[in-house]
Amino acid sequence: MKRIEALLAAMTLEEKIGQLTMVSFGWSETGPNKSVDIRAEIRAGRIGSLLNIWGADETRAIQRLAVEETRLGVPLLLAFDVLHGHRTIFPIPLAEAALFDPAAWERTAREAALEAAADGIALTFAPMLDVSRDPRWGRIAEGPGEDPVLAALFAEAKVRGFQGGDLASAGSLAATAKHIGAYGAVTAGRDYASVDISDRALHEVYLPPFRAAVAAGAAAVMPAFSDLAGTPASANATLLRGLLRERWGFEGVVVSDHGAVAELVVHGVAADLAEAAALALAAGVDIDMMGMAYAQGLVPALERGRVDMGAIDAAVRRVLQLKESLGLFDDPYRRGSAAGAAAGAASRGALARDVARRSIVLLTNNGVLPLARDLRRIAVVGPLAMAAADMLGPWAGAGDPARAVTMVAGLRAALPQCEVVFAAGVEVDSGETRGMIEEALAACRAAEVVVLCLGEGAQMSGEAASRAQPDLPGRQRQFAEAVLAVGRPVVALLSSGRPLMVPWLIARADAVLATWFLGSEAGHAVADVLTGRWNPSGRLPLSWPVDTGQIPIFYGQRRTGRPADPAERYSSKYIDAPAAPLFPFGHGLSYTRFTLSDLQVAPAVAGPHDRVTVAVTVANEGPVDGEETVLLFVHDLVASVARPVLELKGMAKVRLAPGERQVLHLILPVDDLAFLDLDLKPRLEPGAFKVYVGPAADPERLLEASLSVVGD
Repeated sequence: MKRIEALLAAMTLEEKIGQLTMVSFGWSETGPNKSVDIRAEIRAGRIGSLLNIWGADETRAIQRLAVEETRLGVPLLLAFDVLHGHRTIFPIPLAEAALFDPAAWERTAREAALEAAADGIALTFAPMLDVSRDPRWGRIAEGPGEDPVLAALFAEAKVRGFQGGDLASAGSLAATAKHIGAYGAVTAGRDYASVDISDRALHEVYLPPFRAAVAAGAAAVMPAFSDLAGTPASANATLLRGLLRERWGFEGVVVSDHGAVAELVVHGVAADLAEAAALALAAGVDIDMMGMAYAQGLVPALERGRVDMGAIDAAVRRVLQLKESLGLFDDPYRRGSAAGAAAGAASRGALARDVARRSIVLLTNNGVLPLARDLRRIAVVGPLAMAAADMLGPWAGAGDPARAVTMVAGLRAALPQCEVVFAAGVEVDSGETRGMIEEALAACRAAEVVVLCLGEGAQMSGEAASRAQPDLPGRQRQFAEAVLAVGRPVVALLSSGRPLMVPWLIARADAVLATWFLGSEAGHAVADVLTGRWNPSGRLPLSWPVDTGQIPIFYGQRRTGRPADPAERYSSKYIDAPAAPLFPFGHGLSYTRFTLSDLQVAPAVAGPHDRVTVAVTVANEGPVDGEETVLLFVHDLVASVARPVLELKGMAKVRLAPGERQVLHLILPVDDLAFLDLDLKPRLEPGAFKVYVGPAADPERLLEASLSVVGD
């Protein structure tokens, strides 16, 4: 702390503001107004952080400017979006969430951190923890799905993985939990739009993952672009100071999203950059990323009396503390090793393949999978069959598309005895086919099985990629229907960053798999599942709608006074569509058959400080090894605030050989049954609960037991 206080005392106002300013090195060599050299700005102390620069030589050279050619020698904070891998690309977060496996989530983050740190990076803008229940929103691809408990477990695992046991280690990255402020609830799924939800929804659904990240020690937090009930997150002092800092005790750095502070003017809550800078600083934003609002607005804000030096010093102190925690003052070059960048590449590739195949969700299968071993000819058709770059998905970091394994390449490697014929048929999002459809149909007619590769391009998911109709773009439906009409068995692969509304395809294809964007090893992972080398084990981390009109759709809804009843006209349902999703949260098929039985809850009557053991027997009654996911839900039958019909409280995974059975024990602390009362304060009420265990949020597949909670 002495070093930090000495630096603060020595800094000019310009240098202090520089520590609060982050710019993109890749964005422009000449700075925000194309008139100032970024290197000159660094030398002058007017830039404290850079994003979008990586590579051992590049980061060392730019760091040397700050350390050796500035007045005070304060090192730069070098940041990048290491969201689902750096050079080795793992499945997108939504796909990885399908593992329901915190240990795997932590391991991929750890490997991504090692790889990125070897490239000189010290801060990642991840994990993204925005719960979302609207597949129209493109950024649903970057998050862990619809459930706050699953998202909280994801948050903890990713923070541990990125930061490791010692943030100062040469292989650790500072994690940024983003985007606090219920960004996943933007109006109509339209990116950057307003958010207007109840305080209960905010605190019960959208904030728990961020609280978990803070508790896990996340070094940084990023506010959402959007406004929350009229207050943009970057100016929301109640959220960032009152809740994040004062109630949760967060002492790290708050970094704005790209240009978000300057956008306070566009939101209409600030007249100019000076007012925008004052609002953001007062709310608790420490680093202004690419808005130049602090660089251009803090001095006039000081002159107008809108901010004081104490607030600026507090923000600078937090930034310097982060740099010290990262070990940058002791050794600014500890990250950035050319040798380290190559180390472990093979093991990371193996991990990427394993996680990718475990992310695949088998949605339907009429027996065509796994593929027969004696197949002689397969047609692999569709616009995603040879789309290497698309396999990486959005926010693919420093991933090289040339290293990505396509569906065709994966199947050819897995089935050397089989002729694998490729024809695209159509482009991803184009009406022009130039005879491509007929070529593909001819390949289908000559094949024993057709693998139909459909979906979105990588840039159709992620930021600024909202889709009002999240179905197959372009002429893909026309092509798919022509392929289905050929009469060969069809296995459909859906590459996407969201559920796609294609009930017609799911009803007619012989098997359908959600293959998401699986990363560098996509093709090998898909081939492992199709051939049975890996028994599919992925489970949906969100409900899969039948139709866009059902959105938002999620399993944790309240019962209402008139629950959906097909036999009752005046009940909560549609007259033109089902109320239930096509596939529920947790859905995913296997090549074997698991059964759950003998659910036991002990003690069945418990006090507020007890821990209840929920035991269930899982048996593999099918023909092959397999991995089953078991989910624990509860329902509070009578409460002072109506509770959801199902709330996730735990999960477990078990791998069993054919004929093997095992008793799983899931621990349910009684205080986990507390909820937010009418004043939004945690409250545990005595009463009757139902405990449910099953593979998915599907009432027909859940075992049920009773639990009574009594007072002290």
